[in-house]
Amino acid sequence: MPNPHIETLPTHAFRLLFIEGGAFDMGSADDDPEAFDSEKPRHRVTVPDFYMGEYPVTQALWKAVMNENLSNFEGDDRPAENVSWNRAQDFIRRLNEATKATRPPGHLYRLPTEAEWEYAARGGKYHTDKYKYAGSDRLKDVGWFGENSDLETKPVGQKDANQLGLYDMSGNVWEWCEDDWHDNYKGAPTDGSAWIDTPERGTDRVNRGGGWIFPARHCRVAIRDAGRPGLRDDNLGFRLVLAPQSVGRRPAFL
Repeated sequence: MPNPHIETLPTHAFRLLFIEGGAFDMGSADDDPEAFDSEKPRHRVTVPDFYMGEYPVTQALWKAVMNENLSNFEGDDRPAENVSWNRAQDFIRRLNEATKATRPPGHLYRLPTEAEWEYAARGGKYHTDKYKYAGSDRLKDVGWFGENSDLETKPVGQKDANQLGLYDMSGNVWEWCEDDWHDNYKGAPTDGSAWIDTPERGTDRVNRGGGWIFPARHCRVAIRDAGRPGLRDDNLGFRLVLAPQSVGRRPAFL
């Protein structure tokens, strides 16, 4: 199993964990009483290997790359929020430029595909049907949500990690994915790639995982939501993936 990748910038270092690829059932079962129609039909997806940030992008990392802080709830160890999908792409472009010499050969930073995100939140290859939330059936063990957040984001890594060592995938902030929004999974890719409309992109982008103000039902590993790519909100952040350039989706700026 490859070691984690540690990226060191002039003012900040961060770590991404290796996620071994595999097949899983994405979405919710028809008999799940908490499921929304947007989480169906459940379908088999095979995801290639990738690296994923053990935390959502923090304000310290955001500032190290962008030299600004957009977040409402300030704190270096809190998630970067008030970040639109478009602005996250600006961050990723700058990060890829700054890490040309330190990234694994042929790898690029990008947003996770929706399939990668759910696969990782569910615990990867050996655990994908185990828990309702990312690492537990008790949301209070793994996430910050409406009942325990004191109506604010919290520093990352304070709750338990999931089976892969990933923190804060349920609650704290919703996390942008690469995909365009679709109302359900009919016609969704089965190879782990981002579902992107062509020749023109859809109007909305996917975000996953729930946030600090939401109830438990909206922090399940299967929950999905959407927003315009220019939307900024103090519930919205993102997490990085590092993957071979040919896997998932080639970023539009390359």
